[in-house]
Amino acid sequence: MDAKLEENDSDTAIAAAVTDDLAEREAAYEKFVWDNLRRNYLGNYLHGMLGMTGFRLVNAPTFLPAYLFAVSGSNGIVGLGLALQQLGGVISPIFGATKIEHRTKVMPAAVWMGSLGRLAILGMALAGWFLSGQPLVWALLFFILMFGVFMGAQRVVFSLLMSKVIPISRRGRLQAWRNATGGLIAAILAWVAGKYFIEPNLFGNGYSTTFLFAFFLTSLGLWALQILLKEPEPPTTRPQARFRDRLREFPTLIAQDRAYGFFLLVQMLATSARIATPFYILYVGRQIGADGATIGLLTFAFLGADTASNLLWGYLGDKTGFKLVLTISLIGWTIATLMLLNFHHGAAVFAAFAVLGASLSGYMMASQTMILEFGSRDDLPMRIAVSATAESITATAGPLAGGIIAELFGYDVVFVASLGFLAAAFVILVTAVRDPRRKLAA
Repeated sequence: MDAKLEENDSDTAIAAAVTDDLAEREAAYEKFVWDNLRRNYLGNYLHGMLGMTGFRLVNAPTFLPAYLFAVSGSNGIVGLGLALQQLGGVISPIFGATKIEHRTKVMPAAVWMGSLGRLAILGMALAGWFLSGQPLVWALLFFILMFGVFMGAQRVVFSLLMSKVIPISRRGRLQAWRNATGGLIAAILAWVAGKYFIEPNLFGNGYSTTFLFAFFLTSLGLWALQILLKEPEPPTTRPQARFRDRLREFPTLIAQDRAYGFFLLVQMLATSARIATPFYILYVGRQIGADGATIGLLTFAFLGADTASNLLWGYLGDKTGFKLVLTISLIGWTIATLMLLNFHHGAAVFAAFAVLGASLSGYMMASQTMILEFGSRDDLPMRIAVSATAESITATAGPLAGGIIAELFGYDVVFVASLGFLAAAFVILVTAVRDPRRKLAA
């Protein structure tokens, strides 16, 4: 009896010691985060500002779709290109998560994956100068696919990095300022690119010149982060697991949090609504014409509104939680689509692209920040990967289906389908998704 009691006391003492040790490591981790916050905040700000500037020039629903249509003359190729970009992001986030979730330091992987994504943009630029005709089309499709692959992987890594070094109460304002300043630069560059690069076909290919600028800007951002960031070692990490074993755990990961499961569904529906995004600029071109100057002006409206709204989204999200930001964004996205469908003159189209830019920026900030607030820290890399993969699956089929539908039935039908997905996402978000910020606060 005494021996059993002594054994129980020993087990209790060991458990208490382990708990105390974990508590000490958690406290040291938190202290490291706050002690290095200024430096890490600046690194993330510069990386986001410069990176978002370049990536927005590539991802805006104007330059790349217009370029693909110009070199191919096909709505189907436009849809295929955007579908390949999303296809690249279907599996790569999960691979990225399995490569970093057991590591105490993930910055080396971030530099590697980020560099490869930037090289894909450089490939798009060089292809335009050295190729033409069908070889150019195939080369662009290949580099778009590679861009999607590496962007999917780096999304997991850089989201994890931000969650490690930026406290939850500072994430909204960080994203607000880096997106606002990056968006302002991107908006100005979009106007410059449209008027001075694309319209006069600068250096023989204005689109290639634009993509080369995007490559340099995103590379500068990555260098800044690499130099400034000081990464802490987390108190705990998951053991390394095989890719297929982690795939089997997906249902359990989703079932652990009912609100996260519904949030994932909202993400997939909202991403499905992007079925219309590549065709906004083509629709406008058919209605009012879209030369290089017009494309640059509409990109300026899209990115300018993105810039101005980011400050609102960031501070609103920090104050109220990002569910409200996500709700307002879906409403704005719906309004912008309806405006494009019903108003076909210059000022209304400009306003529609501005509302669309503000809404999509709110959606991106809210969805990428909310995902960091569900569940446990150790599962965060895979949770980010699950969401990225789910979004990419629906985003892959969307543009491809949109291209086929546009060819067969016209752009109006594509826009109506997009509105249906937005309505479904809104209903589920309002009725079934609990804001994880409230749970954390409790």
